[in-house]
Amino acid sequence: MAVFAWLLPLGVMKILITGANGFLGHYLVKALLEKEYDVIATGRGESRLSFSHANFIYQPLDFTDPFGVHDCFQQAKPEVVIHAGAMSKPDDCEQNQWQAYVVNVEGTLNLLLNAEEQQSFFILISTDFVFDGEQGMYKEEDKPGPINFYGKTKLEAEEAVQEYKDDWAIVRTVLVYGKPYSGRDNIISLVRKKLENGESYRVFSDQLRTPTYVEDLVSGILSIVERRATGIYHLSGIDVLSPYEMALRTADHLKLDNSLIENATKETFMQPARRPAKTGFIIEKAKKKLGFNPISFEEGLRKTFS
Repeated sequence: MAVFAWLLPLGVMKILITGANGFLGHYLVKALLEKEYDVIATGRGESRLSFSHANFIYQPLDFTDPFGVHDCFQQAKPEVVIHAGAMSKPDDCEQNQWQAYVVNVEGTLNLLLNAEEQQSFFILISTDFVFDGEQGMYKEEDKPGPINFYGKTKLEAEEAVQEYKDDWAIVRTVLVYGKPYSGRDNIISLVRKKLENGESYRVFSDQLRTPTYVEDLVSGILSIVERRATGIYHLSGIDVLSPYEMALRTADHLKLDNSLIENATKETFMQPARRPAKTGFIIEKAKKKLGFNPISFEEGLRKTFS
């Protein structure tokens, strides 16, 4: 049985985060601590977070382990759960489908079951890959139709959340970028790393996205927490760009050699998991109900590399 030592102050809203060691998780923890919430950050293995705050604790947690999740929730009694942990690399999911199902679907069910006992507000971080990418610029009420296994597992997780008896929200987002403090690189930090090393980088030009600056995504999630806003929300940027265009703009911003960026298409570069062609979001609902106001991609580049 897991042993937990909870030393958080009483009387402040307790928020449990999964995937806290990841790219988004770092920014979520930071923003919630700045608002003086109690944060129970969880992740696989030891903490990669460097926060020192009276309202912060880190607890290793494998959310696919029902006994570990049960013990954690019994001790933490979170009022809000932000489920940001996932197996999120589409090719890995395609090639390891059972593992992807266990993490993305069964793990979500474990968390929901225990959150229900605490009547927690449950927030799932989901993806544009629940759509087939045929039309692009999707609204929240558009019908999903994933074309790869990653998208299928995230849609199943969404469907489980929508059956949750207490308050819930689903946040779908698109190609999140920004300065990585923990977790793996994102597309623009990888462009910088590759080009500074004089390496070529192959990027797709036949896919359209509305890339999302990570701090915008976090502000939208924070607004959901504070307003206890329920339902599905699309949180993304406003610029419609291909990954290839993102890479070129990144190179130009950093004054690096953009000739190292190679143009790829689905015909010239095969991947195990199919990618939807167009998955940009319409974000009017988030603007109206959450006060969501994302910055431009150019401003996102400035903030990332400042």
